[in-house]
Amino acid sequence: MNLRKIFYAIIMLLLIANSKITAQQAIVMPEMYTTVTLQSVPEGAKVYLNNKLICASTPATVKIPYKGVIMPGKKKDITERMDRSAEANQLHLLFVKDGYIQGEETLTPTITQVGKNYLFEWQKDVIHEFIGKKDPTPYQKDPTIRTGEATNRVSRDAVGSTALERTIIRWYFDSAPQGARVFWRVISSIPDEVKNTNELFLGNTPFEETRSFNILGLTYENSRDVQIEVKVKRKGYMDQSKRFNVRQAIDQQEINSFFDLIPDEE
Repeated sequence: MNLRKIFYAIIMLLLIANSKITAQQAIVMPEMYTTVTLQSVPEGAKVYLNNKLICASTPATVKIPYKGVIMPGKKKDITERMDRSAEANQLHLLFVKDGYIQGEETLTPTITQVGKNYLFEWQKDVIHEFIGKKDPTPYQKDPTIRTGEATNRVSRDAVGSTALERTIIRWYFDSAPQGARVFWRVISSIPDEVKNTNELFLGNTPFEETRSFNILGLTYENSRDVQIEVKVKRKGYMDQSKRFNVRQAIDQQEINSFFDLIPDEE
C-alpha cells in the first residue's frame, strides 16, 4: 500500500468517526413556551424558576420558557432515550411564602417523536401545599430588638460587649417613711440560661442610681422571661416587694416605685 492509499484510508476513518460522534450529540431545540396555572395552599406564594421570579402571587397562569433537549441514543432504544430526555428537560419550580417552609415542584414533560420532530407535552396545573410554618426569627417576634443583639449573651468572658450592658437604666425607689433598706434579686423562669440570685443590698430610700443590666446569661430574646424583685425593709414595718419585667425595664430605661410602708403591729 502506497502513501496516497494510506492517506485516503486515514481520511475515511476520520470521517466515519466524526459521523458517529455527530450522531451521538444532543439535539437542542429552539426556545418555546408552556402555559401553566400555578396554585398553592395557602395562596399568595411567589414562584421562582432558576432563581428568577415567574409568579408574584399564586394563583396565577404563567408562560414558562424552555429549550427542548433530546438526548443522544440509538433508534432502537427510542423509549429509553425519550425517558432520559424528559428527565433532562425537567423544570424545578420553587414556591416561597413568608412564614412557611419553602418547597419545590418538578415539571416533567412527556416527549413524543413525530417523524423528525419532537412533541413536548407539559402538565397544565401545578399545586403546591406548604408543609409547615417556619419559626419566626426573634426580630419578627419582636421588632424592637436591636439588630444583631437578639442572642448576644451577657458573659464574664466578654464583659461590656452586649448592648444590654451598655443600656443605662434609672433605678429610683422611695418609701414613706423614708430610710428603708432596698434589696434586689433576679427571678428567672429560665434558670438554665439566667440563674436566680440571692438578695443584694442597693441602699436606703430615697434611692436613685443609673446602672446597666449585667445579669449573666441575659439576652434581648430571653429578657421577657426574667424579672427583678425589689424589696424594702424597715424596722417596725412590714417588708414589701415588687417585681419588674426586665424587658419592660429595658424598653422604658427605668425601674421605679414608691412603697407606702405598713407598721408591723407585732
